[in-house]
Amino acid sequence: MAKVRTEDLIEKFHLELLSGEEGVHRPIVTSDLSRPGLEVAGYFDYYPAERIQLLGKTELTFFQKLSEKEKSDRMAGLCQDITPGIIVTRGLEVPDELIEASRREGVPIMRSSMKTTRLSSRLTNYLEGKLAPTTAIHGVLVDIYGVGVLIMGKSGVGKSETALELVKRGHRLVADDCVEIRQEDEDTLVGSAPELIEHLLEIRGLGIINVMTLFGAGAVRSFKRITLCINLELWDPTKQYDRLGLDEEKMRIIDTNITQLTIPVRPGRNLAVIIEVAAMNFRLKRMGVNAAQQFTEKLNHVIVDADKELD
Repeated sequence: MAKVRTEDLIEKFHLELLSGEEGVHRPIVTSDLSRPGLEVAGYFDYYPAERIQLLGKTELTFFQKLSEKEKSDRMAGLCQDITPGIIVTRGLEVPDELIEASRREGVPIMRSSMKTTRLSSRLTNYLEGKLAPTTAIHGVLVDIYGVGVLIMGKSGVGKSETALELVKRGHRLVADDCVEIRQEDEDTLVGSAPELIEHLLEIRGLGIINVMTLFGAGAVRSFKRITLCINLELWDPTKQYDRLGLDEEKMRIIDTNITQLTIPVRPGRNLAVIIEVAAMNFRLKRMGVNAAQQFTEKLNHVIVDADKELD
């Protein structure tokens, strides 16, 4: 099903619908917009008819210089059966030829009081958010010191219990059990909770609790950019775990790689504190402070000095 339709734009941006009411249910398949200046001049070879079309002062001023037949032909060319809508900006008067063409093809004609550039920017941001690639991952998303931490692991490993402890320590829950993720940019993943389970946390033996009701509105947030993934796994005595933190593992979600840490789970380990520190350490690394690297450099200096003394 289409994520965005023309009627959504009318409601979101308070557009005035002038014609083509029967086409407001048309799907919008791309976040790209078109300002059909070349098309108004008569060049339709590469006309992107599937985009929302914006007609501003420049296009309509040039349009007034055309002959009556040219006006009719150009507006007919703009209104095609796959065009989701045409928006006239700045509250300008809509040409009669455009209204007539829209009625024939059922293309919605809308008007906005905003300037063309401003409307274009707002439309692009809105459509990119709505049409971004999405996926769903089993896990918990928590905002820890401003770092969006995605906690993953097998069922029963303690993800939700850890999230509850983090919320008690003042951090904010975004989603539990199912995290809906959309890629808003090349390296930007934004996670949120499905509407049905928003603000809810499932604790085995206790049941479902409403985090916002128990801890207040400051304990939850609707969405958060994901920058760190923590994978919880049961302690395996035969496995070698990273003890210095020099090796940086990556996890790929949609088309974006994010840093992943694997934390072994065993009785007595305070996972909430460990994850809290992992988030703080991740922030420090992004600021250029790498404790593991500094330790390695000091160790190398000590070894070099010891070798010199032996010589």
